[in-house]
Amino acid sequence: MNMKTENKKEDMKANQKGTDTANQTAENETLRTALPKLAMDEIPTPATDAVSITGLVKKRGRIIGYRLSDGQIVSRDEGVSLAKNGKIKGVGIAHKKETEYLKAIPDGSESNNLSSLPTVQTDL
Repeated sequence: MNMKTENKKEDMKANQKGTDTANQTAENETLRTALPKLAMDEIPTPATDAVSITGLVKKRGRIIGYRLSDGQIVSRDEGVSLAKNGKIKGVGIAHKKETEYLKAIPDGSESNNLSSLPTVQTDL
């Protein structure tokens, strides 16, 4: 085998290895966002004028409501209802026992997860 042929084979192996790594990374990212979506009961399609959640209302460490990007403060149940009707973007509906709640739709960014949002004070 001549030197050119050996170099071509080595280049092909290196390219394949790079492609395999890129494919694995893409696969991992898909799993990282797809699996949590499976835990949601519903992912509504948001309306064009949908608002986002900008803060959490908590009582004894539990989320009892949400502050929305339009300044409105709503209870957890109102938030779920709004989201189901496409009025809140970036969230899906999940449940624990009989209680429905909102979860951020995974997109690979930690900064917009609900758990990353500030807690707001209110009389809810």
